Amino acid sequence: MGFLPTTVKEVRALGWDYIDVILFSGDAYIDHPSFAAAVVGRLLEAEGLRVAIVPQPNWRDDLRDFKKLGTPRLFFGVTAGAMDSMVNHYTANKRLRSNDAYTAGGAAGFRPDYAVSTYTKILKRLYPNIPVIIGGIEASLRRLTHYDYWQDRLLPSVLIDSGADFMLYGMGERVVREVARSMRNGYNAHLLRSIRQVAFVADEKYVGRLDRETTVFLYSYEECLHDKRAFGENFVVEETQCNLLNPQSVLVERTGEQYVVVNPMNAALSTAEIDFAFDLPYMRAPHPRYGGRGDIPAWEMIKHSVNIHRGCFGGCSFCTISAHQGKFISSRSERSVLREVEAIAAMPDFRGNLSDVGGPSANMYRLGGKDTSLCAKCRRPSCLHPKRCPNLNNDHRPLLDLYSKICAVKGVKHAYVSSGIRYDLFDDSPYLREVVLHHTSGRLKVAPEHTEEGVLKLMRKPSFSLFEELNERFRRICRDNGLNYQLIPYFISSHPGCREQDMRALSQKVLGRLHFNLEQVQDLTPTPMTLSSVMFYTGENPYTGERVYVARSQEEKRRQKRYFFKNKQ
Repeated sequence: MGFLPTTVKEVRALGWDYIDVILFSGDAYIDHPSFAAAVVGRLLEAEGLRVAIVPQPNWRDDLRDFKKLGTPRLFFGVTAGAMDSMVNHYTANKRLRSNDAYTAGGAAGFRPDYAVSTYTKILKRLYPNIPVIIGGIEASLRRLTHYDYWQDRLLPSVLIDSGADFMLYGMGERVVREVARSMRNGYNAHLLRSIRQVAFVADEKYVGRLDRETTVFLYSYEECLHDKRAFGENFVVEETQCNLLNPQSVLVERTGEQYVVVNPMNAALSTAEIDFAFDLPYMRAPHPRYGGRGDIPAWEMIKHSVNIHRGCFGGCSFCTISAHQGKFISSRSERSVLREVEAIAAMPDFRGNLSDVGGPSANMYRLGGKDTSLCAKCRRPSCLHPKRCPNLNNDHRPLLDLYSKICAVKGVKHAYVSSGIRYDLFDDSPYLREVVLHHTSGRLKVAPEHTEEGVLKLMRKPSFSLFEELNERFRRICRDNGLNYQLIPYFISSHPGCREQDMRALSQKVLGRLHFNLEQVQDLTPTPMTLSSVMFYTGENPYTGERVYVARSQEEKRRQKRYFFKNKQ
């Protein structure tokens, strides 16, 4: 076992005379299940393919990084990395960031804007006859016409812009293995077009053969450009398909004379499938090539943490998780989690503290519908908004049992929960008390996001009264047990529907009446394929058609954010 090769020297050391797949990534190469390029590489390797990775290739010189490994037998794979490159590069007020958490030394400037398109165009220019398959968060959330905040306009599918041959959207644990199996005898475009969770560009002849019973024709890119409401209606269809238990519809969107075809999303991963991906032989470390270049901040943050599930059924308007992972939870087995905890405990720099036992929302492990036949009929984007679904199993006991078993692993002193927790799931469960007493390092993070009901409704977040109840319960637990802990709330400014008077009211309630000193504040960045970005662009709620106020200018956004830092009476 070793790292996947990144250089010609490493390829030769393995005795390879060819490479099946060469992956290009905007992130530094960290061989760990929290980093997508490593996961994809290991999944392909497990299917018997020879895989190499070119991390953060230089796109500004003579392109030697794109040439050094030659041509793969099957295809090039391209990802921007763990983040959309534009979110990685720019703040909410469009200022260039001075660091990059996914680069050695935290240095900025090692990936281009719109990395998926930039890398793909270079590869197609150098190797026009070699297929390029794109994936990852940037490609996934730009799979159809989308609003780009940084250019302040609609852009077509990244498949159109980049010229890629195929896209694997969403989480790749299942679709990557299916793609690998379809290619045992070489690249086969016909087989790839039949796989779920694959998207591609087709011509009118291909689209004409699709089954009209299972095909949804969206408004074209050009129609969306001329009619914002058409774009909003497209989004409602796309979001609904992402949140079905077992979607069956193929989405088709015309751009010029081409058609973007998006095959249905896969159903949620089984426990066996998610375990398989996490149990692959990762080195659990950055590649040695980064020695002497400084720590990689993203790695330092997660190296002593463990992810226990995929998916989130919260459905927050500004969040991309359900569009990428789906709303149905895929939970790892206790065996798989404990095996990873044992591996972390064996790391030379581990001092007994797991920094996080979490997921997209830390307390959704093994939660889901009590009656899945009802889930199969459901089209709601959220199981929690506008009110919690009565069919939702809200039993936190399996998670509390898992915490107990993790803490029993030799070498583990504390297992902290640092991921955000959904406090609208607590009820009278002992979960909050257990987390505060045994799994909090002194700061418990939650995300009320706002205080005003009109804004919270557009965010798909619960009433602020629930946060106030949480605050009282948290303080009582701390007081009864002599703990000087802090509750850390997250808030957002400039969300569609939020006016200055809403921020003034937030300030008066949070800074004034509740006496919080806010640290975790965020000016909304409208990211592709979210309800918030659609409302930001169109100025209306696509589900209801009602007009929504939007703070668009940087001055408006600055005026709203200032209320986080000074209580305006």
